[in-house]
Amino acid sequence: MTHVLTLQSKVQLTPDTHRYVFNKPDGLDFEAGQATELTLMKDGWRDEPRPFTFTSLPDESTLEFVIKSYPDHDGVTEQLAKLETGDTVEIVDPFGAISDHGPGVFIAAGAGITPFIPILEKHAKSGKMDCTLIFTNATEADVILREKWEKMDGLTTIFTVTDGENVDTDVEEEKVDKTFLKKHLTRFDRTFYLCGPEGFVNDVREALKALGADADKIVTEEGW
Repeated sequence: MTHVLTLQSKVQLTPDTHRYVFNKPDGLDFEAGQATELTLMKDGWRDEPRPFTFTSLPDESTLEFVIKSYPDHDGVTEQLAKLETGDTVEIVDPFGAISDHGPGVFIAAGAGITPFIPILEKHAKSGKMDCTLIFTNATEADVILREKWEKMDGLTTIFTVTDGENVDTDVEEEKVDKTFLKKHLTRFDRTFYLCGPEGFVNDVREALKALGADADKIVTEEGW
């Protein structure tokens, strides 16, 4: 089943990332972390659906997406950044993606933070956070919703950049690898959530397993 959404607002979060808020169709149900395929209702783009994660909570009255644009790709995300209030897109029923398996360690690279936005928000609202967020980006300017994460009760935040200049004293300048994980984490018997480029996810998964993490407690995109 498809649903037509109308853009209600768009806010810039980083130099290349926006929060898009749409109306929520009646009867659309999903779980925190799930995704949909979104299609631009523009000539030349109607046959170019792309998967994006819902970043709003299921019980909210609107639908929200946080999407990073890649202008050099001349693709869907670049066109999304050009949307204006009142423009429409089409989505399909929710599917797969990452689901909530309780408190744990969330490890994200870049736009891989998106499925964790509603899951961490859900834990914050429950009052049972006890979670850690490790978030790596190229630069500090790329850190999506940094202020939100730093203010979230019960969430331990570890930010790291790989191409930093004059970084904040609270931001690491290291790659997330086995050495980094061993330095920052004391327990590996927890649930780990991974999201980012496939190579990043595979490398971090192997590092976690080498440190004693249970492969069955490492949550990633389906099929990864």
